[in-house]
Amino acid sequence: MSTSTRRLQHLVPASLVLALAATVTWLSFTREPADAFLFPRLIAVVMLLLAGWNFARAVLGLARVGTGLSAGLLIRLMPGTLVMLVYVFLAAKWLGFYVASWIAFAAIYALYDPAPHSSGAAWARRIFIPAGFMVMIYLLFNTLLKVQTPRGIFF
Repeated sequence: MSTSTRRLQHLVPASLVLALAATVTWLSFTREPADAFLFPRLIAVVMLLLAGWNFARAVLGLARVGTGLSAGLLIRLMPGTLVMLVYVFLAAKWLGFYVASWIAFAAIYALYDPAPHSSGAAWARRIFIPAGFMVMIYLLFNTLLKVQTPRGIFF
C-alpha cells in the first residue's frame, strides 16, 4: 500500500470525526437551558480537541497505525452498527433513553457473544449485565450529573 493511500485512509475518517465533533460542540453551545447542557458541553469540547489532534496527525502523516478496514471486518461490524442506528434515530425518543439503551446493549451483546444462544445461563447474562450497566448509567447521569436524557413512553 502506498504512502498516499495510507495517508488518505487516515485523513478521511479523521475529517469526518472532526466534522462530527465540531457539529456536536456547536449544538451543545446553542441549546437551552444552558444548565442542562453543561456536561454535554464538557464532553463535546474534549471530543473536539481530540478530533482536532487526530486530524492534525493525519494531515502531517504522523498517524501510522493500522492498514484500514477489510470488507470482511465491515460486514462483521454491520449488525452492531444497524442496531445502534435504530437506537439513535428511533428507540431513544420513543421508548426513552434508559430502556432503549438497555435494549441496544442487550441486542449487541447477544449478536457478538460467543456463548451458545441455546444456553439459559448465557441469556441470563445477556439480560442482567446490560441491566446492571444501565443502573450505573442511570445513577451517573440522572443522580450525579443531573443530565436530561430523552424521555419516552417508559421514562
